[in-house]
Amino acid sequence: MEVVKFFQAGGAFMWPILVVLALGIAIAIERFLYITRTIKKTNRVWEQLVPMLKANDHARAIKMTQELKTPLALMLNYGFSRLGSTKRREDIEAAMEEGMMEVMPELVQRTHYLATYANIATLLGLLGTIIGLIDAFTAVAAADPAEKADLLSASISVAMNTTAFGLVAAIPLILIHSYLQTKTARLIDNLEMAAVKCLNLISKDH
Repeated sequence: MEVVKFFQAGGAFMWPILVVLALGIAIAIERFLYITRTIKKTNRVWEQLVPMLKANDHARAIKMTQELKTPLALMLNYGFSRLGSTKRREDIEAAMEEGMMEVMPELVQRTHYLATYANIATLLGLLGTIIGLIDAFTAVAAADPAEKADLLSASISVAMNTTAFGLVAAIPLILIHSYLQTKTARLIDNLEMAAVKCLNLISKDH
């Protein structure tokens, strides 16, 4: 009940801040689920792929990466596609780097919006407070001198609600953004490590 009163007292700027917070949470949930699923798929693909590469069964490895649509499979398939035409490690590595460049945007997309939304929520809160203070001083100017102090105090208290709510929205979004960036960076490191290990296994066969 106190939360509802706090929200209603903040005025019109509370609604856009709430919308920004809702959008941020929606993106955070979608990104968290995507990255978590991708990490599991990456581990599963790698576990299946290693025995094939150790057995020098490149045909099965190529077939598997062509059929799967995971970032790891797509990246490695770029390198595997060069196996028939070259045996040079540098050429295969360059192809895998090209594959990594293709899958990277999908891994990092939308995460940066969280930091933007956090800034927008903070700025909307400040803007709401400033407009609230302008209204408060305008109202006080025309008020009875005996009531000015009480009226100004109440108006400032209401105006500060938008700044408080803006920060309440911004702080979790910043923390979530940092967490997702770290999780995504770990996934990218795993993909790059898998590419190097794969190159080592292929080079050993040649």
